[in-house]
Amino acid sequence: MTKPAASLASLLPQLWHRSLPPPPLLPRALYSSSPLLTTHRRTPRHRVRVSPTTHLDAAAAARATRAADPVEALTATSYPAYDRLLPCPSKDDPPRIEHLVAREDEVAGDFISRSLNLPPMYVADLIKFGAVYYALVAPQPPPYAAPEHVRIFREVTEPSLLRGRASIKGKTVREAQKTFRVTDPSQRLEAGTYIRVHVHPKRFPRCYEIDWKSRVVATTDDFVVLNKPAATSVGGATDNIEESCVVFTSRALGLESPLMTTHQIDNCSEGCVVLSKTKEFCSVFHGLIREKQVKKVYLALTTEPVSPGIITHYMRPLNRAPRLVSEDHIERWHLCQMEILDCKKVPWPKPLITKVHKVDNCGWPKQEAAYECKINLMTGKTHQNI
Repeated sequence: MTKPAASLASLLPQLWHRSLPPPPLLPRALYSSSPLLTTHRRTPRHRVRVSPTTHLDAAAAARATRAADPVEALTATSYPAYDRLLPCPSKDDPPRIEHLVAREDEVAGDFISRSLNLPPMYVADLIKFGAVYYALVAPQPPPYAAPEHVRIFREVTEPSLLRGRASIKGKTVREAQKTFRVTDPSQRLEAGTYIRVHVHPKRFPRCYEIDWKSRVVATTDDFVVLNKPAATSVGGATDNIEESCVVFTSRALGLESPLMTTHQIDNCSEGCVVLSKTKEFCSVFHGLIREKQVKKVYLALTTEPVSPGIITHYMRPLNRAPRLVSEDHIERWHLCQMEILDCKKVPWPKPLITKVHKVDNCGWPKQEAAYECKINLMTGKTHQNI
C-alpha cells in the first residue's frame, strides 16, 4: 500500500457561507411538536390532520424523465438515483424530534407512521436518511422533563418488566439504552423499544448544485482526495447521512462500495479531505493522524490583521452546543491551539465575486481590504475557534 503524503492542505475561508437560491418547494405543513417521551398503543391518538410533505409528485416526474432519457440514467451500480425527500428545501424546517415507546411488538415503519400521523413513504425516507433511532430501553429523561414524561419512563423501565424481556438479558440498563439507527421500515420492534424520530432532518441543498466529479483532486486504489465544497457535510449529520460528500462522490465516481471518512472539516469549510476506499487505509490514515504526520493548513479571511504566533484558548468538555471557550486555563477543559503562520492584506471581495460564489458577508461592513491568514491547526478539537 502506498503511504500517503504526510501533508494535507485544507482551505477554510470563514467568510464563505453560501446563500442558496430556493428550489421549487412542495407544501411542508407537518405539525411541529416535540414531546420528550410519549407512548403509543395501537389505538391511534387523535391529532389534527394536516397536508403531508412528500416527494411523491417530484419523484414520479424525475423517474419519468430518466426513463425517457437513458443518458440521464446512472450506470448500473449499487447507487441508484436518490429522489426521496425532494425537492430539497433551501432552508431547514424548525427542529422536530419525537420520542416514542412501543407498548406492543410492532413494525418500525407502520408504528412511526401511525403514531405521528406521517405518510408511510415519508417515514421510509426518514429511515433512509438515517433520521430514526431505536434503543431496547428508553434513556433517562433530562432534568427539565415534564412529570408525565418521567412517570412514563419509570413505567416502561420498571425492573420487573425489564427482567421479562429476552432481548436485554445479559445487558446492563446502560447497555440496553444505547441507540442505533433503524435501517429498514420493516424492522421489528419488541414491546418496550424506544424510538427517536428526527422528523425534520438537517438538509444540505448545496449537494445538488455541485459537479462532484470535477471536485475530485486525486484518486488511487486506496483513497480519493476531494476538494470539499462549502455548505456540505463530509460524512453527514446525526439525522442525515444521505446528503454528504462521501455519498455524492461515491455516486459520481460510480463506485460499487461507498467511500469512508478518515477525518472531518466543518460544514462551512471548503478544502481538501481524504476519503478512503478501504477499511485498511482508514486505519493507516488514522495512524498518521495519531502520530501527527498529517498537517492541516487553513486559510481564513479576517477583517483585521492577526499577528503571527500561537493562539491558545480552552473549551468546555461537553459535546453539545453552545461550545464555551475561555482564554484562561480551567481545569479539565480542552486545550485548543493554533499557529498563525502568515497574515497578508488582500482586496475585499468584489460584489460580482460574492454574487457568483454566493458569499455571505456575515454582517461584516464593507471595507477596502480583508486579511488572509495562513493557520496551522495544532489541536483538532471539534468546533475549535479559528
